[in-house]
Amino acid sequence: MDSSQSSSHGRAVLQALFVTFLWSTSFVLIIVGLEDIPPLTFAGLRYGLASILLAAVLLGHATARQQLRTLGLVGYGRLMALGVVFYAVTQGAQFVALHHLPAATLSLVLSFTPILVILAASSLLDERQTTQQWAGTALSVGGAVVYFWPAATATQAAVGFAAALIGLVANTTSTLLGRSVNRTGHLHPLAVTVVSMGVGSLLLVAAGVATEPTPEIPASGWLIIVWLAVVNTALAFVLWNRSLQRLTANEASIINNTMLIQVAILAWLFLDQGLTPLEIGGVSVVAVGTVLVQLRQRTTR
Repeated sequence: MDSSQSSSHGRAVLQALFVTFLWSTSFVLIIVGLEDIPPLTFAGLRYGLASILLAAVLLGHATARQQLRTLGLVGYGRLMALGVVFYAVTQGAQFVALHHLPAATLSLVLSFTPILVILAASSLLDERQTTQQWAGTALSVGGAVVYFWPAATATQAAVGFAAALIGLVANTTSTLLGRSVNRTGHLHPLAVTVVSMGVGSLLLVAAGVATEPTPEIPASGWLIIVWLAVVNTALAFVLWNRSLQRLTANEASIINNTMLIQVAILAWLFLDQGLTPLEIGGVSVVAVGTVLVQLRQRTTR
């Protein structure tokens, strides 16, 4: 890897970390918003508004529009599949799980995503992992277990736990599919996000209308929805798709796993959830594993 490629990769890592910070703040905002808004309706409104905003931006982006005109049925099919898995299933399942389970339990389940990703990426995306990256992945997941296990051993609602498991499988699949769609760099991130998010948000809204009562959303709830849609979704997912053009599936998954650390800190600051010594140890192990997997071994090609 030459200096320009190394610099570009470093920027992609920093950009992805910024996105995970925005998504970590979403956990706090979602927990507050779920007090007044049913989960599927909440998710549908968030991603529906974001997709409308991004579609308006797309109208002024000639390159992205031209790419969508010439994409073809196969290309659209891949983007629609990404929308179903990444938005409708993954995000919908997470909203439902947060409605029934503590955030710590959901985080514990989702922290196993890197293990599934590294196993699948080796064969499906031909992204071979070094011993160092395997060690970093193991440390990251091990630290997550140490941190969240005490909170996750209590009996939880069956619906919430089932939603968390669905979210785990869908999160793994969407990481691989997102990397497959973005790594060639042939599609502008805006085009990828508008199509996939539009499809996913429509399915979420339809599911919310069909299964949940119509909520009376207070002004504070609408403020949360708008902030999540504009900043934590419209901006964040475009940046995430752009970072996937430089990061491998395993790197993206490990960076995503730093949300465990960030959510813990934000929960302590804003939800009055302190950290025990054991939890601090778990967070530290996750941090070490995340850094380790990003330190690429020098090889002669």
